Amino acid sequence: MNELQQPKVTAREEKMENGGDQRRNLNPSNGGEEQLNKEEQKPKVVVIMGPTGSGKSKLAIDLASHFPVEIINADSMQVYKGLDVLSNKVPLQEQKGVPHHLLGTVGPNVEFTAKEFRDSAIPLISEILSRNHVPVVVGGSNFYIQALVSRFLYDDSVEDMDESCCSGLSGYEQADLQPDLTGDHSNYSYELLKDLDPVAANRIHPNNDRKINQYLSLYARTGVLPSKLYQGKAAENWGWVDNCRFNCCFIAVDAATSVLDRYVEQRVDCMMDAGLLDEVYDIYNVNADYTRGLRQAIGVREFEDFLHASLSEADSAYLNLIHKDVETFKVSMRSILKSSVNNQLKTLLDEAIDRVKLNTRRLVRYQKRRLNRLQTLFGWDIHHVDSTESISCKSDELWAIQVVGPALKIIRAFLTEDERLAPNLEANGASVNLIERDLWTQYICKACGDKVLRGTHEWEQHKQGRRHRKRISHLRKPQGFGLVDQQQ
Repeated sequence: MNELQQPKVTAREEKMENGGDQRRNLNPSNGGEEQLNKEEQKPKVVVIMGPTGSGKSKLAIDLASHFPVEIINADSMQVYKGLDVLSNKVPLQEQKGVPHHLLGTVGPNVEFTAKEFRDSAIPLISEILSRNHVPVVVGGSNFYIQALVSRFLYDDSVEDMDESCCSGLSGYEQADLQPDLTGDHSNYSYELLKDLDPVAANRIHPNNDRKINQYLSLYARTGVLPSKLYQGKAAENWGWVDNCRFNCCFIAVDAATSVLDRYVEQRVDCMMDAGLLDEVYDIYNVNADYTRGLRQAIGVREFEDFLHASLSEADSAYLNLIHKDVETFKVSMRSILKSSVNNQLKTLLDEAIDRVKLNTRRLVRYQKRRLNRLQTLFGWDIHHVDSTESISCKSDELWAIQVVGPALKIIRAFLTEDERLAPNLEANGASVNLIERDLWTQYICKACGDKVLRGTHEWEQHKQGRRHRKRISHLRKPQGFGLVDQQQ
């Protein structure tokens, strides 16, 4: 949503690398490690991916008319309780009796990480399979899905590194390893991370407080730079689907970006009519941490200025009234939404709605890039289904023909023929080496307003983009132009 390191190489892992007859799972499920015989058939799992608004949940529910499916939600915001409208949870009446798991089950203030998703989803998949049903994992949070199907998570390797780095040290020596990260929030700054590990700092946005804190905490625990931990052996294995615990059928529901843009904008307007503003008010807190839990969702922070101004404008008597009757204040907010009067509150509200639409459009593009990255960098065999026309025309008939039909054909082949849809890793680029899969080099495109690209793959994609090429043609001069700064 929710992002590699050098694990300790044990004798067990060396045996696996040297072609041992058995492979032991590196991810614990149900609290223990499970041995899988190399020839044993892996459990089959259907995974439906795609950008927001493409129709993933709808397809998963429609599959229940043809297969005994149970759905595991892999949307990093829909796992939380609350904000049902904003997070676009499928209403109970639209679930059509299909069992949904990990949908609105986590407390809103809890940080539900990819590791926790994986550890929750694995036993659920086993339970679903024990009922002879088909597990269908559905969601746009590709990092959740990547965590579920990959050989191991970074977190697992960190635990190994903790043991190898710290097990032989006294308490005083362990304390000496740790920088002073116990003070105020300024100690967890991007500048501190740049001083400690500029390579790791290049991989994240300066405002990504959660990731900055994670890297600094990692250094405090291990005494090893995050950039060293997140490369090497882990970089070679993270994200690959070979040796994963499941035999996965990946289906990506996608649509033209322009069509999704229009659709998600219309959906935001529908959400406003359905009570989005009421939900955001209920979760609003002037001192809230917007980097954890449900408050990370697009559509929460965008309304902060409007809510703050609305409460500030009210006099003390009115504030006393609304504290006694919250609904009174909600009615007042809804009246501003429908008002044609252009005052400060109306302007702030319109700007907030526009920001929600803009950030949702950006999310669509980010999710599309992530899907392409999984296929081109990590060799995932993804079957694409196009929902453009059915979304554009709002046609159930086209949806059934162009989306459900092709998906059914793919899944039937997957469930009935073991090898037919097995990923061809060589054909999908599994032989790409670590250097070619550079994820760490930072590129800055001056032609596009100092846009930051992380990794060679993102930079190559950016160069091929229409907007970049157009800007280059305008900026190119005889004396030359420094279009790119590259930082290692």
